[in-house]
Amino acid sequence: MTLEQQLVGLVEYDASADPFPVSGWDALVWVVGNALQTTHFLQTAFGMELVAYSGPETGNRDHHAYVLRSGAARFVVKGAYDPWSPLADHHRTHGDGILDIALTVPDVDRCITHARAQGATVLEEPHDVSDEHGTVRIATLATYGDTRHTLVDRSRYSGPYLPGYVARGSAVVPPAKRLFQAVDHVVGNVELGAMDEWVGFYNRVMGFTNMAEFIGDDIATDYSALMSKVVANGNHRVKFPLNEPAPGKKKSQIDEYLEFYRGPGAQHVALATNDILTTVDAMRAAGVEFLATPDSYYEDPQLRARIGQVRAPVEELQRRGILVDRDEDGYLLQIFTKPTGDRPTVFFELIERHGSLGFGKGNFKALFEAIEREQERRGNF
Repeated sequence: MTLEQQLVGLVEYDASADPFPVSGWDALVWVVGNALQTTHFLQTAFGMELVAYSGPETGNRDHHAYVLRSGAARFVVKGAYDPWSPLADHHRTHGDGILDIALTVPDVDRCITHARAQGATVLEEPHDVSDEHGTVRIATLATYGDTRHTLVDRSRYSGPYLPGYVARGSAVVPPAKRLFQAVDHVVGNVELGAMDEWVGFYNRVMGFTNMAEFIGDDIATDYSALMSKVVANGNHRVKFPLNEPAPGKKKSQIDEYLEFYRGPGAQHVALATNDILTTVDAMRAAGVEFLATPDSYYEDPQLRARIGQVRAPVEELQRRGILVDRDEDGYLLQIFTKPTGDRPTVFFELIERHGSLGFGKGNFKALFEAIEREQERRGNF
């Protein structure tokens, strides 16, 4: 089993019969209020490496864009240069967040033909973009809210990202050890009653299969609740949990997100690491704030019995606030940051998989209670 299979739980898959084959993640494209500072933060706190740039110096008078890598994970951080840029409008509405979850596909035209036949909205028709490094074929589909999927075939391209970008390095010294190696999953929040609609979209349009479903007591506290279903592409490299709010005594984390993001969008990005303890220590030392887990979580005899033996002493997990969950395939370790922008919307998860293909179902109650404590501090609960 390869490192990536272990990290993100890949499965065997035959793409030949898939009308919409997806190979994996191409990039997560962010719109932020200050691309320069966000890029600095991602380098210093997340250990990402700056590899490419587009901006006024390259002839792009609309925005700055910085491309960062960490292993197989690629982020593109955009911020408006022109006050009248559409990116400025997007940020004014949503705050910092993900505009585009771009996916690598082997045949853009085949995917778009199928998507259109299934009723999807095509925002950009298939077209080539070229420079001295070759040609990239791309097209774009609409999905929930203002989120989109750009489909990318870069098999004929050797440049640092896309035409219009130039290679760019940084004086920031990267950590001795990469803090994360891949994107594991991206969670979307949608409005009440829309979850099944978007699950159906991914099933019908993109050929994704249903991987998991969480409803009722699985995903509720004494005060708030939500519902979640997970869809995944054929090889499970791309996984999308989709959440909607459920009736509760108080405002759920999904309600808070929808209010402050001004609609549906990507709620959090799970980053796969093979050493979560070292990564948490490095990120915390760089100023990243994580949700706190009460000591009672680790002292629960039922939890201790359920998780069994894991690679780190429970005391070390407790010291860092790392959660642990086990299923029939193995176990996982996970921890969640507080929101990383000004609005209580987007945050990150770190996840270290040891066989488990799940999402930490046994930790949902503890996680949501931690989020509720933060909501209460913000006055949004």
